[in-house]
Amino acid sequence: MAISTADFKNGMCIDYNGKLYTIVEFQHVKPGKGGAFVRTKLRDIKTGRVVDYTFNAGTKFDSVRLETKKMQYLYTDGSDYHFMDNDTYEQLAINAETVGDAAQWLKENDEASLLYAGDELISLEPQMFVELEVTETEPGFKGDTVQGSTKPATLETGVTIQVPMFIEIGDVLQVDTRDGRFIKRV
Repeated sequence: MAISTADFKNGMCIDYNGKLYTIVEFQHVKPGKGGAFVRTKLRDIKTGRVVDYTFNAGTKFDSVRLETKKMQYLYTDGSDYHFMDNDTYEQLAINAETVGDAAQWLKENDEASLLYAGDELISLEPQMFVELEVTETEPGFKGDTVQGSTKPATLETGVTIQVPMFIEIGDVLQVDTRDGRFIKRV
């Protein structure tokens, strides 16, 4: 479906020069002299990079419909990650390159959000907060109670995060997947 710059809305997805962008912000400008134009900030869906573009008023673009599907992570076989659609029970294999950094937060039977543009898988987002067990960390000794001191801990998915000194092997932690921050012990 073709849209014009007059139809722009924040969050809308457009196809420009063969790449998919979401509109972060836009501004219609009517100078006293010359034709009107639209200044935009667009976020590249695949890389996340924000770029500035200026278009003449009335320029046409292809609109892209974004759809998010919740799927359950089943297992990995080394090269592919396998997910199941909770509604149709259909299984889907996604290569490790597409999953990317989200793999460090995926635990079997957890849900993940898959973002599609048309039929093409664009990205995969794990849940915002996950609960993972500590598999390896140094012991905290009595007296190591300095306010705010941390130590590294390896979680069951293999990711290493900074945790408070009182955390021990076997503790289950809630972690924010956006920045890998320890939230609380569960």
